[in-house]
Amino acid sequence: MRPAAMRQIPLAIAPPPECSFETYLAGANRAALEHLRQLAPPSAPVYLWGPTGSGKTHLLRALALAWQARGERVAWFGPAVALPWAFDERVALVVLDDCDAFDTARQQAAFALFVQASTAAIAIVAAGALPPVDLPLREDLRTRLGWGLVFALQPLAESQVRAVLRREADRRGVRLGDEVLDHLLTRFARDLTQLMALLDRLDEFALASRRAVTVPLLRKMLEEEGP
Repeated sequence: MRPAAMRQIPLAIAPPPECSFETYLAGANRAALEHLRQLAPPSAPVYLWGPTGSGKTHLLRALALAWQARGERVAWFGPAVALPWAFDERVALVVLDDCDAFDTARQQAAFALFVQASTAAIAIVAAGALPPVDLPLREDLRTRLGWGLVFALQPLAESQVRAVLRREADRRGVRLGDEVLDHLLTRFARDLTQLMALLDRLDEFALASRRAVTVPLLRKMLEEEGP
């Protein structure tokens, strides 16, 4: 009896894309991008809001990367970061991501950080899915998040999403045909985070299967592994 065929496990041949200002496709969000590029302490707080896939976390990571590249210390806090959140006066930038998902304890910790950072003239940049006035947070924190500049981020147009996916596929050396892009954008939401994760899975599946990236291969992957 012949042994069952085994799928080859592929080697990672392309590093994950870097969340930098250069790799961010601004679209209608150029004002926010340019402001963050030029941000320097001391500065007014900045709050970014928009739906999933609008690039909030990408911009925060790009900002943190840029500041660290010039030798500045950055403190990053989000719903998954364990408490306590200690204030460090040596930090130049405090980042608060996914503010709308902060629980009661993290809201209290974020408020304390906001007050301490503001007093020490440390830059604060935050992001959430809703504008400050609509955030399900304690009033004092919600008010402070709206103190400075507030940017509403817009999701990319379909043509821009296509451009990002094709650019990433080219970086990996993967031929991504229009029919595959059509299938991805028809079946899944225009959420770059989800679509990039799907592209990553599809690339690995194609390498393991030793087949080109096609719609039938995409369907086979989804049948075997789920969406």
